[in-house]
Amino acid sequence: MTRTAESRVGGAFERAAAEQRAALVGYLPAGFPSVDGAIAAATAMARAGADVVEIGLPYSDPLMDGPVIQEAVHRALEGGVHITDVLRTVEAVSAAGVPVLVMTYWNPVDHYGVEAFARDLASAGGSGLITPDLPPEEAGSWLEAAAARGLDPVFLVAPSSTDERIKLITAACGGFVYAASVMGITGARSAVGGAAAGLVERVRQHTTLPVAVGLGVSTAAQAAEVAQYADGVIVGSAFVQRLLRASDPAAGCAGVADLAAELAAGVRGSAS
Repeated sequence: MTRTAESRVGGAFERAAAEQRAALVGYLPAGFPSVDGAIAAATAMARAGADVVEIGLPYSDPLMDGPVIQEAVHRALEGGVHITDVLRTVEAVSAAGVPVLVMTYWNPVDHYGVEAFARDLASAGGSGLITPDLPPEEAGSWLEAAAARGLDPVFLVAPSSTDERIKLITAACGGFVYAASVMGITGARSAVGGAAAGLVERVRQHTTLPVAVGLGVSTAAQAAEVAQYADGVIVGSAFVQRLLRASDPAAGCAGVADLAAELAAGVRGSAS
C-alpha cells in the first residue's frame, strides 16, 4: 500500500523535504495532565514547530512504553479519559493546522470496532494510526477501513527486522515508516541507537515512503544527528517529561513549546 494523494502526513514530509530538512514528529498522550491540558500542550507543540503530532490513546497495558509515558498514561486513565476524549483531542489539534496521528495498541480499536474507529477518527480530522503491536498479516480489517477513509496506517520496523519483514511491513504502510532506533521500550537516552542509520538505509531499499526514526531522541543535538540520515525525527518521552516535571499546566505547555522549538531548530541544522 502506498499513501493516497490526500495524505496530510505525506504532505508534511514533502514540505519538510522541500526545505531540505527532516520533519519533526511529536508525541503526547491524550488526557494528561487533563483532556484540556493535553489539547493545550499538543497545540503548543504544533505551533512551536512540530510538523506532525501523535496523540497517544491511553491503554492499561502499554508494553512498548517506558516509565515516563507509562506514568502519564496511568494518570490519564485515573482521570477517566475515554476514546471520545482522544477523538476530541485529535479534532482540536488538527484544527491547529498539523496532521494528527493516533498512536495506539490494537485492543482498544478492536473493542471500539475497526470501521467505527476509522469513521470517527476521520470525522475528527485525524490522519491515521500508528499501531506498534499490530502485525500487517493481522491488519486486513484495519487496512481496508483506513483505505476507505483516506487514513494512513503506520507500522514499525526495528533493527532486528529481516529484509523480508521490512518489505512486508513497508508495503502495508501509509504516510511514513516508523523506524525504531533500538530494541526495547520508549524513553529518552543519552545516545540514539547506532543501528538506526543502517535500518533507515535498509528500509529505503523497499519503499519510497519517508522513514522517520523514533525511540531515544530527546535533544536538539540528537535530532540534528538523526536528521542527517532520516526523513523524520520522532520525539515522545522528552515532551511528556516536560509535562510531568511542570509545576502547573501552563508551565507544562511552555516547556513543551520550548522543547519543540529546540528540536525544530535541530532538524533544520540550526541548533545552538
